[in-house]
Amino acid sequence: MNFSKSLAVVVLTSLLFVSCQKNNSEASKTGMVTAETTAPKVKKEIASANLQTASFKVEGMTCAIGCAKTIQVELTELDGVQKATVDFDKKLATVTFDKTVQNPESLTKVVQATGDGKTYKVSNMKS
Repeated sequence: MNFSKSLAVVVLTSLLFVSCQKNNSEASKTGMVTAETTAPKVKKEIASANLQTASFKVEGMTCAIGCAKTIQVELTELDGVQKATVDFDKKLATVTFDKTVQNPESLTKVVQATGDGKTYKVSNMKS
């Protein structure tokens, strides 16, 4: 019984690891660049009157490092985005942005276009 439990844990861990690695390799094939390989972009100051925050569910993420982190980096690098966080466990993204530069629809399009364009689905947009 102990052996079968150990084997199940090893198999599940391996699947999770392979899933994250697959998503990372797909990202590199499509030319997506992560924050680890690029110099930080200087952000313009956003007037507080123009700040808006949007929260939305992101379905289709399979891991925190390969999926959630990639989406977070994609959102953070957008012009007019002050801050973006993606919580893998809650499947929730929160983005603070300049409403004169970005809007909830453009954020949705960026998330859904991340990866292969079919994996991630946005729902429950609240701004």
